[in-house]
Amino acid sequence: MALARLSGRRVLSVPAYVFTFAFRGTPLLVQIYLIYYGLGQILPGTWVRHSFLWPYLRDGLWYAIFALSLNQASYNAEVIRGAIKAIPRGQIEAAKSIGMRSSMILRRITLPQAFRSCLPVLTGDLIILLKTTSLASTITILEVMGTARMLQRQSLLIFEPLIAAGIIYFTVVFILTRVMGVVEKRLTRYRTAKA
Repeated sequence: MALARLSGRRVLSVPAYVFTFAFRGTPLLVQIYLIYYGLGQILPGTWVRHSFLWPYLRDGLWYAIFALSLNQASYNAEVIRGAIKAIPRGQIEAAKSIGMRSSMILRRITLPQAFRSCLPVLTGDLIILLKTTSLASTITILEVMGTARMLQRQSLLIFEPLIAAGIIYFTVVFILTRVMGVVEKRLTRYRTAKA
């Protein structure tokens, strides 16, 4: 998506712009509702129930994964696009001057540097994605917050299930942050070695 946004071809850049603008400009909850309830209206009929898609389309989990993936893709595309644009133009010109093809420049110079520079932001986005999965409980999915609310109703305890959910989220975010910190150090070790 980021490469399509940077493309000089309008047939690629315009749809990519519309996609990122639409998904970044609307609330995730609205997107989840539109995908969960809207696809049911678009795909009515018995043919869906008898198709290979039915095991996926009958479960709200796949709608939530689809909505969260599209939303996250729009944000990640902009992060990666910004990282690609931040690469010094001289490096690309130097690669062209020694005869590298555009695909090789992209594969060997542009994308590795862009990925290294945007990894901290992508880690932050991944943590935000983890926390926004709580919105999936609005379409019948029992994730951490949905389970906490169910426990509140069953046990009549107000704070304990929420505290437990907070501890679960905190633990997962802590582990994720540590793992991504190790990955970031490995990918950027050459920078610290020079400094």
